Amino acid sequence: MATSVGERTMVLQRERTPFENVNMQFDLSADRLQLDQNYRDFLKRPVRELLVNVTIKDRNGCLRSFEGYRIQHNNARGPYKGGLRYHPEVNLEEVRALASLMTWKCAVVNIPFGGGKGGISIDPSTLNEYEIQEVTRSFTRAISQFIGPQTDIPAPDVNTNAKVMGYLLDEYQRLHGFTPAVVTGKPLALGGSLGRNEATGRGVMFATREMLKANGDRIEGKSVVIQGFGNVGSHTAKYAHEMGAKVIGVSDAFAAFYDPKGLDVNKLWECQLRDGSIKNFDAQQAKISRDEILFTECDVLIPAALGEVITRGNANGVKARWVIEAANHPLTPEADLILTDKGVHVLPDIITNAGGVYVSYLEWVQNQNNFYWKEEEVNERLNDSMTSAFRNVHEVMVNENTNNPGQKFPCTYRRAAYMVAIKRVYEATKLRGL
Repeated sequence: MATSVGERTMVLQRERTPFENVNMQFDLSADRLQLDQNYRDFLKRPVRELLVNVTIKDRNGCLRSFEGYRIQHNNARGPYKGGLRYHPEVNLEEVRALASLMTWKCAVVNIPFGGGKGGISIDPSTLNEYEIQEVTRSFTRAISQFIGPQTDIPAPDVNTNAKVMGYLLDEYQRLHGFTPAVVTGKPLALGGSLGRNEATGRGVMFATREMLKANGDRIEGKSVVIQGFGNVGSHTAKYAHEMGAKVIGVSDAFAAFYDPKGLDVNKLWECQLRDGSIKNFDAQQAKISRDEILFTECDVLIPAALGEVITRGNANGVKARWVIEAANHPLTPEADLILTDKGVHVLPDIITNAGGVYVSYLEWVQNQNNFYWKEEEVNERLNDSMTSAFRNVHEVMVNENTNNPGQKFPCTYRRAAYMVAIKRVYEATKLRGL
């Protein structure tokens, strides 16, 4: 695939922040839609940005303060929706980017939410459970007047989980009364949904299955490498294995393993559950550098950790035929361009990892109605949603390329996914009279 001069120039012109990268992807797809410039500026800007001081009294009785963020990007289609992450590299530009991605993600799977995101610049490994609870409660108090079931609904993300969402729920309810729908990804005993914990990884493999099928291939027998073995990566590995793929490489923050004959996914899971890491996985397996995992030869590469891990500087080292973005923005635009030029199909994050927010939507619906579904029904709805969303994006991509045969840069899955999402948010915005 050859890229046009205009798109190549736009991508390579200068270094950008994560938020600028997301907006550049927006603009490239908005160009194909011939979207009005006035609406472009409105749709790219967050509606509200909160910077709060998160202060706790630590285990030694000392006061400690951290910066917390909640970015509310767009609510034209429904309440803001997005996760809350605890990580030392959390900053305003990253959270802006993630909030924007949530807007397009919710739109591409066609659920009635807008986009939001939160984060605290903190290293949770330095805190005990009491301190994590206090951080969560302090943050919740700081943003409580700006969140709610019809306003903004947080969820777990990097280094947060159902337990943390339980703390957030309890603190919010102390201030506002019984409100289970204020947060998703909760423990089942507090109104969480069956299937929510596994939803992102399960959705990744539903999307992967559909992408290969649409291109005349199948997931069975494919070699898969997964970077990241947290909630998303571990469940992706599990469902890849169940679908008949061969997981040959995995990594987490501490270790990486590779075996072309296939790794024992069940043992990896046991190790993760026991130690909170795969670093003590079977010593007989080949242990490789964590940096090597993205560049091992495979059919399907799934980055499932943090953002911007594949860049202009290392994209040529990728040896996969298919790249599935389970993490948020794991490729820089330059890397995306390089892989496209190499003929690699990239399935973008805004559709690939949308399974989590889709089942969060189901949890929110269940909380609103005080009626809860069986796990089989949740999974069936997730399968239907991911399949429908992918087919819609694939159809847009095929039609765009068929109807514009002379274009220098063919429409990719990323372009098509953004086109679907932008069109839906634009339509809702315009119908509101804005």
